[in-house]
Amino acid sequence: MNSSRHPASWWTEFLTATERFDGASVTEGLSDEINPKITSRLLRREAEIAADVMVRHLNRPVSDELRERAGRAVDRLEATVKRLSERAAEEEDLVEVYALLEVLRGRYAEGAAAAEAFVGTMPLLRVFVEGMRLERFDTGLAMRLIRAGQTPAVAVRSGLAVGKYGWWPDWLLGVVTERAIAGTLDDATITALDQCAYADLTPWQARIARRLLSGDDELIEATAQRLESQGEVAEAGKLRDGDLTAAAAVRRRPR
Repeated sequence: MNSSRHPASWWTEFLTATERFDGASVTEGLSDEINPKITSRLLRREAEIAADVMVRHLNRPVSDELRERAGRAVDRLEATVKRLSERAAEEEDLVEVYALLEVLRGRYAEGAAAAEAFVGTMPLLRVFVEGMRLERFDTGLAMRLIRAGQTPAVAVRSGLAVGKYGWWPDWLLGVVTERAIAGTLDDATITALDQCAYADLTPWQARIARRLLSGDDELIEATAQRLESQGEVAEAGKLRDGDLTAAAAVRRRPR
């Protein structure tokens, strides 16, 4: 069996991306992915019962009765797995249940890292992204970035940026995507792009701004000289120093 492709620390980046992480949603989603992989029908049924009562507890955390029932169900499943592991020739046969136990104990990152080898990456990603409960979030972009090799932290930040600024023109959203894939989408870039969006650029000015944002040295120098000729020496200096917010200056036509 192949080992997982991402360590628990990689999955943890999703947990720390938002304060609204929904443990009940993630527990249910991961359980739905893991349980069908358990080959023993009786063990799978016990796992399903434990997962069901744990999800109900997480959805109603104030219920002492549900908390106690969930704890007993998970303890019972863990005891069953321990007995079976002592008899089994290879514990590999129980790897799916061990992964589920991590999830039911609230160790979502560890559970995902263990389950990735037999569930696959994308199904788990969908569960984690949904569990973040982020508003105005571009899920498609985030998933695309992760498939391209970006870290969850970069993917989440980019998805939030595009979700928040979905009203930006297509050319700016294209810049966001390019920068995100390259791993260079930072707060300074987002600020610069936002200023360009508010600048109400013509198609010609937008093309120039995009070239400036891409670091076209010849155009940067020509634009800086034009700004200096207009008396905007400070803006010219910013542009030469790599201050992306100066790209919005293309909204001013040459005199």
